Formats: sequence, C-alpha cells, structure tokens
Amino acid sequence: MSEKNFLAEQAQRFEEHRPHLRAVAYRILGSLAEAEDAVQETWFKLSRSDTSEVGNLGGWLTTVTGRVCLDMLRSRATRHEEPLHDGEGRVVSLPDPVISAADRVDPEQEILLADSVGIALMVVLQTLAPAERLAFVLHDMFHVPFDDIAEVIDRTPAATRQLASRARRRVQGQAPAPDSDVAARRRVVDAFLAAARGGDFDALVAVLDPDIVARSDGGTLLPSALRRGAAEVASQAIMFARFAEAALPALVNGTPGVVAVADGRAMSVMAFTIRGGRVTALDILTDPERLANLDLSALTD
Repeated sequence: MSEKNFLAEQAQRFEEHRPHLRAVAYRILGSLAEAEDAVQETWFKLSRSDTSEVGNLGGWLTTVTGRVCLDMLRSRATRHEEPLHDGEGRVVSLPDPVISAADRVDPEQEILLADSVGIALMVVLQTLAPAERLAFVLHDMFHVPFDDIAEVIDRTPAATRQLASRARRRVQGQAPAPDSDVAARRRVVDAFLAAARGGDFDALVAVLDPDIVARSDGGTLLPSALRRGAAEVASQAIMFARFAEAALPALVNGTPGVVAVADGRAMSVMAFTIRGGRVTALDILTDPERLANLDLSALTD
C-alpha cells in the first residue's frame, strides 16, 4: 500500500472515532476548543504511528487522547491557568457549555453529551487533580481498564484505582444525579424565570433549594462570584431580572436551561441543576469572550 493510500485509510478510521474522542477530551478539559486541539494532536500521533498490531484502535486512540489531555492539564498548572477562585479558594470557573434547542439535541452533540454530563458535574471535575480527573473520566465514563490508564499517568493499577475511587466520592458528594424528568425540570426553570421577571422574591425562594450554590463566571473582563443559600441567590436573581427578560429556553449540556440574547448576541448562559423539584445549583456564564464564540444557530433556526 502506498503512503498516500495508507494515510487516507488511517484518516477514514480516525474520523469514525472523532466524536468519541471529542467527548473524552471535553470531559477532561472542560473546553471545547482545547478538546478539538487534543483530538487533532491525537490524529497527528496516529498518522506517525505503526498501528498494524493494535487490536483495538478505539481503545488505543482513547488512551492517546487521555495522555494528550493530561499534558494539557499539567501545562495549565505550570502557566497558572487553573480555574478561577473566589476569596475563599472555591472554584467559580465554568466549563464551556454545549447549547442545543430546548426540544432537541443535535445529533452531532449526542455523543458529546452522553451520560448527562451537566455543567455542575463538569465544575466538580475541574476541582480534581489532573491524574484523578483522568482516571475517573476514562474509567467511570468510558470504561477504560485501570491497567491502560495506569500507563498513561505512570502509576500502578492499584494506585490508579484509588485515584478514581477518591474522585468518584467527590463527584457523588458534590454533583449528585439530577431529577430524571426533563419536562418537570423545564417547569422548574420556567417558574424561576417567571418569578425573576416579576420580582417575586417568595416565588423565587420556593423553587430554590435552601442550600443552593450559584456560580457566576465573568472571565477576565467581569467579576466572578459564588453565592450560597436561597435568600441570597433569590435577591441576586431579582437584581439581574434583565437577563430573565431576554432569556430563551435552551438545553445546556442536555438539561433545561436558558440563554439570554440581545441583538443576536449571548449575554449569559444559565445552567440549572434540579433535585427534588428545586434548583440545587445555578451556573451562570457571563464571560463576553467565551459567549462570543457560542453557536446560537440551534436557538434561532
């Protein structure tokens, strides 16, 4: 086989795995652009490798993508680009949201959002150390054996298992599974918006969990904040009722949320985590630079 034909065949095989690799990289990195970079780097490595004896190309590509992402995470730490924190050291930097129409998820996003990888879960993943994050994502979300992950992070399989277990406990404690009824969650979001638009403090408190956590990420241009408790979050929601007025229903990472739009541009993205019929977490992206890069076509078609 000529080199040209060989590369064409490799490219075709790689494209079959690209959606899966994007999903892996997105969960590890929390950035859609960086996920694309990681997948592209994986292709470069494949194009320069002899995989004739690789029995499971998908598994090989997954671990290569994991290794690339791990290097990127460690590079972030070296450049001091870990997530932003508030004054008490709590993470308030949000991952990139994936925006879909309120009544459907684009087929190209289905693999990216499999397993209901909501914003609240992604936030917790960003609090994990790079090796912990990799071990948890690859094993718990993509069923990669611990022996394979251990080679990527340069640990023993037993140590890798412990890393994943520690990460799992944190995820389960800080990002428990939301209510499963999507229609019921949408009704809670609608009730929140109606109360915010009307300035109804009591109605807002009624749909908020008493221990709600609200995170707002303004990037480098606007202040970021973390607020706790139904009363404080309700008061803040009323102060920023203009966002509620401009809100369009959407799916944010596959779960009911809203995007505030003005003059065709996103002003904010709000992701809701709902358990027991109340909002337990509210994640708001207001970073103008990142909002400018969002694809809003699904909301306007």
